[in-house]
Amino acid sequence: RPAEFRGMKVPDVLLSGHHVNIRRWRMEQSLRKTWERRPDLLENYAFTDEERHILEEIKVEGK
Repeated sequence: RPAEFRGMKVPDVLLSGHHVNIRRWRMEQSLRKTWERRPDLLENYAFTDEERHILEEIKVEGK
């Protein structure tokens, strides 16, 4: 896989081939984008424990 795509560096986690880490990274990116753009969508969402933990990390980073 290329280390660079359209002039942007590909995150190392995606190049690692470690599927669990890639899945978690994608979940984090998805939650982060939703939190930033449409936090109202998360108000009534039934989070898994993992999603709840990731979202708490995102909230702490944002402070």
